[in-house]
Amino acid sequence: MGLSRKSLMQHRRIVIKIGSALLVDRKTGLKTDWLNSVCADIAALRAEKIDVLVVSSGAIALGRTVLGLPGGALKLEESQAAAAVGQIALARAWSQSLSRDAIVAGQILLTLGDTEERRRYLNARATISQLLKLGAVPIINENDTVATSEIRYGDNDRLAARVATMTGADLLVLLSDIDGLYTAPPHLDPEAQFLETIDSITPDIEAMAGGAASELSRGGMRTKIDAGKIATGAGCAMIIASGKTQHPLTAIDAGARSSWFAPSGTPVTARKTWIAGQLQAAGELVVDAGAEQALAIGKSLLPAGVRSVGGQFSRGDTVVIVGSQGREIARGLASYDVDEAKAIAGRKSAEIADVLGYAGRAAMVHRDDLVITGAIPSQRMKQEEIEEGAAHV
Repeated sequence: MGLSRKSLMQHRRIVIKIGSALLVDRKTGLKTDWLNSVCADIAALRAEKIDVLVVSSGAIALGRTVLGLPGGALKLEESQAAAAVGQIALARAWSQSLSRDAIVAGQILLTLGDTEERRRYLNARATISQLLKLGAVPIINENDTVATSEIRYGDNDRLAARVATMTGADLLVLLSDIDGLYTAPPHLDPEAQFLETIDSITPDIEAMAGGAASELSRGGMRTKIDAGKIATGAGCAMIIASGKTQHPLTAIDAGARSSWFAPSGTPVTARKTWIAGQLQAAGELVVDAGAEQALAIGKSLLPAGVRSVGGQFSRGDTVVIVGSQGREIARGLASYDVDEAKAIAGRKSAEIADVLGYAGRAAMVHRDDLVITGAIPSQRMKQEEIEEGAAHV
């Protein structure tokens, strides 16, 4: 029997992502009445002993309004200045609104490295866990005052998914200016069909994702689907819903239109959750069909199954594993530096010592450091072909 949608009140820990356009009006600034309605919804969840975390966009949008910066694209230094001013105003607004129900807010600002590097990831998780233990609601945002384009998440959809998996949440709610997933962008295609339930994120589902539709938002449906892959793979359900109405969380439970993404029935371990959610891979390993099938049954990736190596990575860095159809099928931590990986690609494990001059690990990526992130096409293959691709037990 498959998993089915539950009421918000039936969850244990919920991450709520708020888009900029919902929270900030370009001309008038913060939408205080709307924020108060959301905080009232959060208070209702908290009254049911549910942990709530908020990933709130809006610092740059709010800061540019306060500073009177013109419309259009901002220079990097202007965005960072706007974020510096806007983040203070944003945190104050959340704190004041939540305090109406005697709830304490705690501010967490994250950069990409805080979730990509294992030690910093664990530190961030410990801080958030302690805030929840003390009864506070963490208000989380990207640290736009220091993040440049090269070291940023780029959107808060994926940041929210990383927070959800980091903290073991069982539901991620993306409140946006669209009420869910359609077969095509509804503002462009009047025939677009709404999808209420998504059992798994297939290549067809990914193909439905459109571009950004909001001036204030960096993300579009593409980033929401990326967030869904991260969250559902870790056993966390996801909802995409419109936040345009007052009390949007109450509206979801009352039957307002929204798209529900089913969580994986077999979530991966905490370490593999971190690996799967990596947003910046350092390299790429393209594998053959035999290696694909070996990975599908839980084997490690051996050099014999690797057809090409790309990128610049060192041992321990995250690499994307690409299947024979050109799509990502897995992610893992490389056992070798890129030059060594290129030297042993396509070779049998017994040849590694002769090629490199030392006896390295038999696996290019060990199964303990590897997680399946995409669909692997089913193929009828002889057992010896699978073993040739990657037969490390």
